[in-house]
Amino acid sequence: MTQHRTFRIHGRVQGVFFRQSTRQQAQQLGLTGYARNNADDTVTIEAEGPAAALDQLEAWCRQGPPAARVDKVEVEPGPVQQYATFEVRR
Repeated sequence: MTQHRTFRIHGRVQGVFFRQSTRQQAQQLGLTGYARNNADDTVTIEAEGPAAALDQLEAWCRQGPPAARVDKVEVEPGPVQQYATFEVRR
């Protein structure tokens, strides 16, 4: 069953290829959605797919790519949007 989760990532997460690395992880896990930078220097990720894959993405987000420093990850469930792919947004 497809679930939807919104992740908000705090820390040094912009300018360290966080969005692009997230897309790669999401595609490997078979997830759809997007990752975007926010004006407050956080990253928002909306992802959809099986709960186990979303759990794996959450675990990855708590580490991030090598240059990132993740201070906090907020996670909220939401209504399924039926994204077709996983994309990086501005």
